[in-house]
Amino acid sequence: MASYDYRTRRGVDPISWQRFEEITRQLAMQIAPWGPELVLGIARGGLFPATLLSYALRRELYPIRLTRRFEDQVVRRDPSWLVKPPAKVRNRRVLIVDEMADSGQTLLVAGLVVRDMGAADVKTVALYAHTWASPRPDYVGLLSDQLIMNPWDSEILQDGHFVQHPEYTAAIRAQDDDEQAPDSQ
Repeated sequence: MASYDYRTRRGVDPISWQRFEEITRQLAMQIAPWGPELVLGIARGGLFPATLLSYALRRELYPIRLTRRFEDQVVRRDPSWLVKPPAKVRNRRVLIVDEMADSGQTLLVAGLVVRDMGAADVKTVALYAHTWASPRPDYVGLLSDQLIMNPWDSEILQDGHFVQHPEYTAAIRAQDDDEQAPDSQ
């Protein structure tokens, strides 16, 4: 299976560590009045905001893994469970955190499972979401249709050197190719 269709992105937004922290702190301020009792972070990328939110809100963090990827490649059309939520979600207000809501399906599936496990209430949060994400998370740090380049995965180690992540390189190229294509009207 190929990667995501990045032609729908318009522009590139490289997020710095400082901006990541600012966005996450703003999310913590929005979430605090609801009073989550525990945080579930969707590994891998969702653990970055989930960790910061769990510290800011002083709540325990439990990692879960629900993904379309394996070994950094998109291999499934639908998200699949690799690490399920703990039984501790029962009768608790649970915050489920991911870094990006693209289609919205990963957070939707996670929320349904946690509700089925007996959570008292469930809210979802994405550091970033695209306008087409459906359903949209309960809390969104940044709503954007740009290609978001995270500080933790914008570069990878390849042959002893850090280089731009090949998925980002391909995504930027897809945008460029789409902009240069003649109109199909």
